[in-house]
Amino acid sequence: MDNQKIFLDHLGQTTTHPLLIEVDHADGIYIFDKKGKKYMDMIAGIAVSSLGHGNQRIKDALKKQIDKHLHVMVYGEFVQESQVQLSINLRKLLPEKLDGLYIVNSGTEAIEAAIKLCKAHTGRKELVSFKGAYHGSTNGALSISSNEKRKENFRPLLPNIEFIELNNINSLESITTRTAGVFMETIQGDAGVQIPTLNFMQKLRKKCDETGALLVLDEIQCGLGRTGKNFAFEHFNIVPDLLTLGKSLGGGLPIGALIAPQKTLATFSTNPELGHITTFGGHPLTAAASAEFCAILKGDIDLEDSISIYERGEALKSHCESKLEKAKMKVDKIITQSSR
Repeated sequence: MDNQKIFLDHLGQTTTHPLLIEVDHADGIYIFDKKGKKYMDMIAGIAVSSLGHGNQRIKDALKKQIDKHLHVMVYGEFVQESQVQLSINLRKLLPEKLDGLYIVNSGTEAIEAAIKLCKAHTGRKELVSFKGAYHGSTNGALSISSNEKRKENFRPLLPNIEFIELNNINSLESITTRTAGVFMETIQGDAGVQIPTLNFMQKLRKKCDETGALLVLDEIQCGLGRTGKNFAFEHFNIVPDLLTLGKSLGGGLPIGALIAPQKTLATFSTNPELGHITTFGGHPLTAAASAEFCAILKGDIDLEDSISIYERGEALKSHCESKLEKAKMKVDKIITQSSR
């Protein structure tokens, strides 16, 4: 059986040029193919496997949960220990204000839920996002993302969305009393790691307070320790009204989460009742893995040791740059020889 052929012929593709590494197993920072060749995973499955592949505590938590039960009921009806433990462990990482958790299946689903919550909670219809933004590929998330090439074939998308410029203080005037929510990646990823200034973030927080617009920070990719703090917004001394998480939160399993004050999340249960529902959100396996991930981040990873983290990052950067420069020299030599 040719797995690669089946992959290409019978599984939906996202590009015309997939990487086509045929995975056998993964351990730590390495992925191994069927021939035993190992690859250093420098992208962690796109910001997912922050603890490395095959973390033993995550695997133990999954095995323990499998022996108890898998899916028993749609989200929000039964009291399930794995979901409760996730709430406890995640809230230990969060500011006290953000005491409510709505668990979904992916980051883009968390964004969809946030869009709905902003509109229902404020009674407003307009949204503000940023040029360069990427929030996901479902209809609403795509609507507040800015890459027109990815959007044009799927129009019409959601109306009443304005895109403003990062770090442009004057652009904050677009946030008004008609704005339901302002969506922002705390650090833009798709746009090339664009970082806001402290002044801009604090003025953005103030503008949302003045207008009553909800500030939604998307930390699906940049959150949970990736910037040297639990959450990237901590670098700016602000707290969002809503926070979206995903990727690494699941410890290697699919998850998304919308975080908000519990009194704000209550909008989904009253205005209207069943205002947002999910069958598999908070699946016991995913919740168990996520709860353990949060426990490890809280108890075993010293984010206060920022100098050491910085130094390791710089050392890795220098190593990679050296390797890339040597590879470039080889390529240049080949090109020179072939042109003679």
